[in-house]
Amino acid sequence: MDVISLGIGDPDLPTPDFVIEALVRAVRDPSTHRYPPYEGTAAFRRAVAAYYEERFGVGLDPDREVMALIGSKEGLAHMVWAVVDRGDAALVSDPGYPVYGIHTLLAGGEVVPLPLRAENGFLPDLDAVPAADRRRATVMFLCYPNNPTAGTADLEFFSRAVGFARENDILLVHDSAYVEITYDDYRAPSVLQVEGAKEVAVEFGSLSKPFNMTGWRLGYVVGNAEAIRALGVIKTNTDSGQFQAVQRAGVEALTNPASRDFIEQMRRVYRRRRDATVETLQRLGCPVTAPRGSFYVWAPVPEGFTSAGFAAEVLDRVGVIVTPGSAYGTQGEGYFRISLTLPDERLEEALHRLASFAAW
Repeated sequence: MDVISLGIGDPDLPTPDFVIEALVRAVRDPSTHRYPPYEGTAAFRRAVAAYYEERFGVGLDPDREVMALIGSKEGLAHMVWAVVDRGDAALVSDPGYPVYGIHTLLAGGEVVPLPLRAENGFLPDLDAVPAADRRRATVMFLCYPNNPTAGTADLEFFSRAVGFARENDILLVHDSAYVEITYDDYRAPSVLQVEGAKEVAVEFGSLSKPFNMTGWRLGYVVGNAEAIRALGVIKTNTDSGQFQAVQRAGVEALTNPASRDFIEQMRRVYRRRRDATVETLQRLGCPVTAPRGSFYVWAPVPEGFTSAGFAAEVLDRVGVIVTPGSAYGTQGEGYFRISLTLPDERLEEALHRLASFAAW
């Protein structure tokens, strides 16, 4: 059977030429063939700091408040080991990216779910976190624009989250992998735009989504210097950093003026795919709204189905893979996720097949 996957969020379009050309030049330079600095090259860290200054108006010390990562996934996983001891609790978005909770368990910690519900715009109700869980928690994981729900946050919410973290002596970890994938005049903020956020927060970013660089494995963490230093202790005893040539390509991605046009072009592609997907689902009777961020559509399954049951039926009957919402936590039950990262014609065919199968 010809199976079409709407599963993993892996951009189908190529990395921009100016980034590829920077990599080629760097690979030919023998100085890049040796071990990189553990914290990342000075040029890459300065480029990240310059991006934050231009994009968010946030000043960063590239020597203390920026660190390069082998993709943000690696950094998020290792951050858990830096701040969670056996018996500690981590406040984890539910539904959420599985890495947060899985590494908490591997480190001997306990996962305390932060429910994300549609009626709250997929934002957690921080006031509802029990006092006992607040005392045990050392870290809180948030992600906006959100994977998997595509929910979005504003600075007012981030201000509340920073205040919550400060009051409870919790490190706020914000996963901002989708910060540049936004629509309808919405521009996602950085949590570090909140006054005093660097006292309690770090933010993880990735070049994977805005520049179609998932296979390149390059990301960064910025913010609280003490937390970044602790992460560095884990990383220097675990990995040897990202290839310097890849970091030079990352500098090009972050600083080349053509990047702004490239990101806007990608937004137009995903917006077109989002609109086609939402229109099809709404025509079928699915009560879904158009997301303002990420390249996912998060939708309720038809009545009578579980998340896993619906995904299995769709695969069996029409050869389309959708991700069951229950894969992201108990609050994901009753939903499924569609990724918009496949060519338009394949997405059109997948939507046609869904239309032949499902009725809400």
